[in-house]
Amino acid sequence: MEAAVFILSLVDCCALIFLSVYFIITLSDLECDYINARACCSKLNKWVIPEMVGQCLSTMLMLVSMHWFIFLLNLPVAAWNLYRYVKVPMGNMGVFDPTEIHNRGLLKSHMKEAMIKLGYHLLCFFIYLYSMILALIND
Repeated sequence: MEAAVFILSLVDCCALIFLSVYFIITLSDLECDYINARACCSKLNKWVIPEMVGQCLSTMLMLVSMHWFIFLLNLPVAAWNLYRYVKVPMGNMGVFDPTEIHNRGLLKSHMKEAMIKLGYHLLCFFIYLYSMILALIND
């Protein structure tokens, strides 16, 4: 049972890593003017809820399986994703808004957040991989 939890978390983490890379590539395309702000934001906003669901799924799996350290490691990122989604101002297109993305250095902020999330998900990937191997050996 424990190995199945970590296998599912590993698959979820791989999806979140690919999503973080997609965010970085899309924001880089906007920064270099390969795509316009509206196309970039519509592409990224499509994936905000799946990212949030994936992170919350991983967090809840660790809570249910009573892996407290990994749960506490996942909780701030899940809370940040929920907070970011809930605090979208009225009238905005979503978390990524084309009218505001070039204002106040928001593009750099989104890029920095995507890079931090990529590093975090890579760290979690190796933690899940180690835990999965340990669970398979102990079974």
